[in-house]
Amino acid sequence: MGFLHYEVDLEQKEKVQVTLDHAANVMLLDSANFTQYKLGKDCTFYGGYAKQSPVTIAPPRRGHWHVVIDLGGKSGTVRAAVAVVNQ
Repeated sequence: MGFLHYEVDLEQKEKVQVTLDHAANVMLLDSANFTQYKLGKDCTFYGGYAKQSPVTIAPPRRGHWHVVIDLGGKSGTVRAAVAVVNQ
């Protein structure tokens, strides 16, 4: 399973902004759900399939988060940039 992975620490009112070079799954996961994701198990995440860029995701709470970008099992590559923004 190939994916891009970034780690961010988010405070209240901060969001993650992901810029993609083409459509991909963009997910924001806590540590427990990231572990489930890596094991190929069901997990809870924020985000989803992004057809347009940039994508902005607000976490439900402050803390340490994992940003995962993948192609949902399809072949190919994706390039991404991740930034923390105040909004």
